Amino acid sequence: MKEKLAPANSAAKRRFYKWHRIIGLTALVPVIFWTLSGLSHPFMSNWFRPYIPVEVYEQPAQSELKPMLSIQQVLDQNHIAQLRNFSLVRFNTTAYYQVIGADSSYNYYSAISGRILPGGDQQYAIYLARYFTQDSTSAIKSIKKQTSFDGQYQPINHLLPVWKVSLNRPDGMDIYVETSQSRMGTFNNNTRKAFLWIFEQFHTWQFLVDIGGNTFRLAVMLVLVSFMFLALLSGLTIYAFFWKNFKSVTEKHRQKGTDDRRFIHRYHRQVGLCISLIMFMFLISGAFHIVTQLVDNGPAKADFAQLIDHKDLTISNLQLPLADSNIRRIGLAKFDSRTYYQITNKKKQIVYLDAASGAELANGDEQFAHFLSAYYGDGKTVGRPLIKRIGQFNEEYGFINKRLPVQCISYPNAENWYIETTSAKLATKVAGIDRVDGFSFIFLHKFFWMTWAGKDIRDIVSILAALTVLVTSLLGLTAFIKNK
Repeated sequence: MKEKLAPANSAAKRRFYKWHRIIGLTALVPVIFWTLSGLSHPFMSNWFRPYIPVEVYEQPAQSELKPMLSIQQVLDQNHIAQLRNFSLVRFNTTAYYQVIGADSSYNYYSAISGRILPGGDQQYAIYLARYFTQDSTSAIKSIKKQTSFDGQYQPINHLLPVWKVSLNRPDGMDIYVETSQSRMGTFNNNTRKAFLWIFEQFHTWQFLVDIGGNTFRLAVMLVLVSFMFLALLSGLTIYAFFWKNFKSVTEKHRQKGTDDRRFIHRYHRQVGLCISLIMFMFLISGAFHIVTQLVDNGPAKADFAQLIDHKDLTISNLQLPLADSNIRRIGLAKFDSRTYYQITNKKKQIVYLDAASGAELANGDEQFAHFLSAYYGDGKTVGRPLIKRIGQFNEEYGFINKRLPVQCISYPNAENWYIETTSAKLATKVAGIDRVDGFSFIFLHKFFWMTWAGKDIRDIVSILAALTVLVTSLLGLTAFIKNK
């Protein structure tokens, strides 16, 4: 039995149905890709996340390292006139000076004899990988240095350069370590690698980059999200204008006791109506995220790279007015034409001592962070900023940014620059559209509004929401086929 409507209403309905079907069919494949691949994220990041025994490396105090030679003596012995930075590290029971040369190469010199350790950076990367996995027996399958992101080490990990250390184990464990800061970038086993591939190909559509570049990928995704939004809007319009007719036809079937052969259409309308708010949340946050990436798609500012003359290090690093037991990490920072020893103490505070006089620079970390924010802002930052140390992640500076502690430099124009001073790198910049995008994406797309219920419940709700969107689309496809 076919629905009987007034001629004008019937014509309008047919036009709406026609365009709704065309738009819906165009959006069907993206919906299937995005919903099914979206289901992989909770498994990858939560339930099937591989176990690793240790995630943070605890650097020994300088008193435990017991260096016999100063950095000046090591530089003299090896005829090094310039360097970018140095640090003291220990592995295989020996203390080494990790020296980043003028050519940005990493070399390791014994803090006892001053002799160079061949392949030192690789050896330290392997040591850290074994430390994090607590695996001292598995053979090293391969090790390579990465200076760019790829499918298994994605931009969300932020840290570069890193060493990829692959262990010869049944789980295929790969550890990514940043030797300059003695920390882990991420770790993947075989299961996580599979989920990463699915997510990259079917959710972020990385294959489009190979076809036409990143801007092409973002543009295609934005067009398809727009089709999905129009499919949602046209479906709601049909329901809003013709719900009385739908109700009347259903009531007639009930009174006559006849079968409703268009029950698939009815389920499609009802489920679609129930899930419309969730679909709206997914689409708006996803579209806004894509637009933000298109706006910010320009080349990033090159990392700050200091160059320090050996002669600027007048005071020995072993004769500083600070107890060795209080030095957890030591390095160099050069700004405003002065060179400083940059020391992280056992309270994770960062102290700056003049390399020529040994005098402490008041608020040195804030001053260096301010200097770096001006560098990364190309001198366009305006006004006197507020500077605040961030020691743990928060809503604006989330765990995806990786780096801690950082200094937050807040300018009057509401730009927040997060600087990791120990690496002299920009952790992230949050301003205007970026801030709105960050909040909309985590709350509307990743369901952080369900955080109060716990991560497991939040992930379950997001999975059910994605499945319902998929079911709605498949019901629409089934209805279209039945009409044929």
